[in-house]
Amino acid sequence: MRLRTLGRHGREAIKSLGRNSWMSFASISAVTVALLLVGLFLTVMLNLNTIANQVENSVEVDVFIDRTAKPAQQDALKQQIEQLDHIKSIQYVPKEEGLKEFIKSMGDDADVFKSMQGKENPLPDKFVIKTTDPKQSITVAKQIEQFKYVDEVRYGKGYVEKLFHVVDIARNIGIVLILGLLFTSVFLIANTIKLTIVARRNEIEIMKLCGATNAFVRWPYFIEGFLLGLLGAVIPFLLIAVGYREIYQWFIGKNYQSYLFVKLIPSDTMTLYLGGSLILIGALIGIWGSMTSVRKFLKI
Repeated sequence: MRLRTLGRHGREAIKSLGRNSWMSFASISAVTVALLLVGLFLTVMLNLNTIANQVENSVEVDVFIDRTAKPAQQDALKQQIEQLDHIKSIQYVPKEEGLKEFIKSMGDDADVFKSMQGKENPLPDKFVIKTTDPKQSITVAKQIEQFKYVDEVRYGKGYVEKLFHVVDIARNIGIVLILGLLFTSVFLIANTIKLTIVARRNEIEIMKLCGATNAFVRWPYFIEGFLLGLLGAVIPFLLIAVGYREIYQWFIGKNYQSYLFVKLIPSDTMTLYLGGSLILIGALIGIWGSMTSVRKFLKI
């Protein structure tokens, strides 16, 4: 297609939006409302998924070394662990550092344990292990329990399994809800756009009777559907982007990240994800709604 012809189709699409302003407004409104709901739910689900990943990645395996193990035997144990599958990192924590961490975690109740510093330390040395896949922590912990010079292995047994189960259920429910909401939005938006095309079926029939090809008739509606979807996506994108930025700044300002141990998706990153998703969905639905409506009137 020539650039000149494409420009003509673009001008016709814009003129059509103006001539049928009320129907265009109805279509854009339908896209706006539907994508506003999709955008809000998508924002929540993306953050919940991010928090779930953070919680999963915080799972670690603590391997307490037998107190009788000498440095050479500790090194041999470390090499054994490194040879296992799914090992991401191994950190050696001597008992002196372990006592400091324990005292810090106890807060105001640590006075009794502070007196132990510089004296006989009852805590053992340990390895802190992270796996490439958090769900493999359970398997890795059970394997390490069988190794020599391992006094005890802790990974939150009983709680970690429940955590992974709850996270999986939440993700599956989120996926189902997102797909259901998207399907409903597609149906609503596409049918609203179809009404704008059906109202102009006589115009399409006249163009066909005058010898216009299917492609010549279809292109202005293709561009019009794209513009309707695009315009309808811009408003919810701006509303959600501005609102999310304010919520994110408030969350950071209240310092919730420090004691809730979770981080929201940064506002700039969310704006990028959200803008791309909503504009793409809106444009595709607009095009699809226009094309499916025009097709039935091209068979003359």
